[in-house]
Amino acid sequence: MDRTETGGPSEMPHVDPAKDPIRWRILAVLLVTIFMTLISVSIVNVALPSIGHGLSASQSDMQWVLSGYALTFGVVLVAAGRAGDIMGRGGLFLIGVGIFTVSSIAAGMAPDAEMLNLARFAQGIGSGLLNPQGLGMIQHYFRGAERGRALGYMGTSIGLSIAVGPVLGGLLIELGGPDLGWRLTFLVNVPIGIASIVLGLMWFPRPLIRRFPTIGSGLRSLDPVGAVLLGLAVLCVLFPFVEARNAPMLWGLLPFSALLLWLWIRWERRYLRRGFSPMVDFKIFRSSSYTNGILIMSFYFMGLPSLWVLVALYVQEGVGATALQAGFFGVPAALIGAYTAQWAGNRVARLGSKLIVAGLILTLVGLVLSVAVILLHEVQLVNIWWLMASLCFVGVAQGIVISPNQTLTLETVPLEYAGSSGAILQTGQRIGTAIGFAVITAATFSTLAVTSWSVAVSVGFGLIAVMVIVAFLATLRDIKSRRQALAAAE
Repeated sequence: MDRTETGGPSEMPHVDPAKDPIRWRILAVLLVTIFMTLISVSIVNVALPSIGHGLSASQSDMQWVLSGYALTFGVVLVAAGRAGDIMGRGGLFLIGVGIFTVSSIAAGMAPDAEMLNLARFAQGIGSGLLNPQGLGMIQHYFRGAERGRALGYMGTSIGLSIAVGPVLGGLLIELGGPDLGWRLTFLVNVPIGIASIVLGLMWFPRPLIRRFPTIGSGLRSLDPVGAVLLGLAVLCVLFPFVEARNAPMLWGLLPFSALLLWLWIRWERRYLRRGFSPMVDFKIFRSSSYTNGILIMSFYFMGLPSLWVLVALYVQEGVGATALQAGFFGVPAALIGAYTAQWAGNRVARLGSKLIVAGLILTLVGLVLSVAVILLHEVQLVNIWWLMASLCFVGVAQGIVISPNQTLTLETVPLEYAGSSGAILQTGQRIGTAIGFAVITAATFSTLAVTSWSVAVSVGFGLIAVMVIVAFLATLRDIKSRRQALAAAE
């Protein structure tokens, strides 16, 4: 049977994609790829000190290893999501996997920090291309409670990648030595990427590239002007936060980003009035669950990714542990998070936002306990390995916050905007991550200049807690909006 390309209406109307057995094979390809892209991130957290020593990289170079990936990832997300809605998600997904795989080879072979960061930029482009297609395909092939299960499986893959990445990175650095070891942390992506491409070519429905039947046609359907305006706006937001420490004048880009965002909104509305299909249908923002979900994830990601970077740096630079030992600190939390993500995915239809509330509270508990362990270790009252136990609360929280929030945020979005709407959600995450990295690491290193590692990391953890509290308030607002909508419907 010739099935439809992932992401659009079937060429055979009687075939319901939400009942097609092929959806589980498609999900398997998505999970393998998500595992690859995220294992790369978690490995880099552990490999940073080795990269710095191996390439004689400056602190700015090291920051770009983390932030450059997030920068290009965030810039291309929405345009890539809309392109997938129109042209077909499967083809763009595989192109993104190919770019990510080739750039992983380039990163592993990089002779200096500049070439490594160029490869990281390319990795971000590849990841930005494939990620919105994955969310779009899940929305297309899964409905209701089954969508929650699928996103729960995605959360499990995320948890496993976070658990495996640091340990695998530490092991590769231990086996390969200070120079070869960190290179292997990038090259390990290559067999996974090849497997993803092969499985995608075998299992994705044909044709891989097709045109979604929208109002516009040809290049106009892709809204190139809107894509450029939004991409530049996101760039002008992200760039100061990743580089302004070395060039303070870059803060002047923030007002310019607001101007570009205003121009983009005006263009999109004009584009729609002229009878074409815009990048983003602003009607989706009328859904309070969608806008609140974006706020929740944006603030949550301002904090949590920085937590694992601080843990890796503190354990190695502050405590003196090896990269392999540092890799083990997040393993219990990640494995628990992998389980709770699937557990929550099966129950999000019934428990809804209660899961997110519980998760954010557990995150705060984990942060407080982790600070206690770090400060008590400073005065030699507890062993630093107790940090593994306190971080488990954060692991549980990640599992019951991220996947349920994605499910609840996207539940009312029309399928024809599945890719771009998911990409907007992910763009909020990327902007939050970049801002969080810049603010939290800057505060941590500034504190480190005048005091000890334990106090500096505690300050960083305190800022993370502030971000989580804001996400908690946004969740309470979402619950109130949902109750009001339900009362109005009755």
